Amino acid sequence: MNTMTINGYQAVIAFDPEIQMFRGEFVGLNGGADFYATDVDGLSREGEISLRLFLEACEKRGVEPRKHFSGKFSLRLDPATHEAAAIAAAAHGQSLNQWATEAIRQAALVG
Repeated sequence: MNTMTINGYQAVIAFDPEIQMFRGEFVGLNGGADFYATDVDGLSREGEISLRLFLEACEKRGVEPRKHFSGKFSLRLDPATHEAAAIAAAAHGQSLNQWATEAIRQAALVG
């Protein structure tokens, strides 16, 4: 997975071929904070700066920096995929919700 942790906050990293730089974007925040660099050390430095500025702005405005996740979300599937998932869940003796939760947990590499 193309992620990096900076001071306990997760950022997704991607290469931008137009500018020949790596771009990091923090996820799970109540706002946007991104950063650019040509190498890993630079990403770490620039990420720390971007995160510090974001956290300072949140503190100044009285905003919680981390987004709150309720644990609920809607998922739209084509009917054939929905049916296949329901069959797979039943075959594992699980509800569709239990089966999908486990599939997402495994895909997201959350232990």
